[in-house]
Amino acid sequence: MARMCLFWSSVVMGSRRYQGQPMPLHLPLPVDSKHFDRWLELFRDTARSLCSPPAAELFISRAENIARSLEMGIAVSKGVMLGIDERYVRRRL
Repeated sequence: MARMCLFWSSVVMGSRRYQGQPMPLHLPLPVDSKHFDRWLELFRDTARSLCSPPAAELFISRAENIARSLEMGIAVSKGVMLGIDERYVRRRL
């Protein structure tokens, strides 16, 4: 939780308190577009319930950009190049 607070402080407030690299932490996770969609749904609901409307929308906008970046990075790491508006869906074995 402390690491996430540092991360969001850096993302939203530019504090530079987070020094990690989120992408390598997410690459081994078995996630795809449906997971990012659900995370964003929960994130939006939480931000809107805890923050003022302008602050919530700022957090949400940043979260949407981060989700897109992570989803694309995970896809590329799996050898999948996404087209415009294309989403990553994991192959099931």
